[in-house]
Amino acid sequence: MNKSYTLGERKIKVLQGISLSVKPGEFVAIMGPSGSGKSTLLNIIGCLDELDSGSYQLDGMELAGASEPQLARIRNERLGFIFQLFNLVPRIPAIRNVELPLIYAGIDARRRAEMAGQMLERVGLSDRAQHSPSRLSGGQQQRVAIARALVNGPDILIADEPTGSLDSAASAGVMELFLSLNRQGITIVMVTHEQEVASLASRIVRLRDGRLEREELAR
Repeated sequence: MNKSYTLGERKIKVLQGISLSVKPGEFVAIMGPSGSGKSTLLNIIGCLDELDSGSYQLDGMELAGASEPQLARIRNERLGFIFQLFNLVPRIPAIRNVELPLIYAGIDARRRAEMAGQMLERVGLSDRAQHSPSRLSGGQQQRVAIARALVNGPDILIADEPTGSLDSAASAGVMELFLSLNRQGITIVMVTHEQEVASLASRIVRLRDGRLEREELAR
């Protein structure tokens, strides 16, 4: 796959000839220096950005050139997103934040509350369901974000620097949760700049200057 951006009169090549396969149930960490193309690659995997050329297949379904409505449906039904800065809505409680993808999916209110409550229990936050994000620690906010990413039953979790805003204790807790989810069969693709975090994945993919530099087994 290839991806470029135009800046003024310059064309900047961000991804050049990347070829990457992720198996169901795998936990892949993507690493590389700033400007190596990590976030762009993650955005393409997450159907948030489009290729210039090449192929992107999800379970044999070609997504290169798919329409925005098709990509939006895949994002909502097949993918869960976790970000460094949590992206929670500050004025609503944790359980309502978790419910948001279910609203877009057309789930009725009673069922939404039930599913969101189950997800908060799954990430160890059932006692914080009515707390607003401002009343939660960073680690707890990230767990709410993980519950939100899981509530639609995605096949793949897409995580962009999920521990980047956390202290070491909260980071360890989030990664323990990731490992538990991966053991349950959820595929995880994660960008991180932390070697200690990446080493918990099953495979590390290293990028440099928009190219795949090397891959290595982590555990």
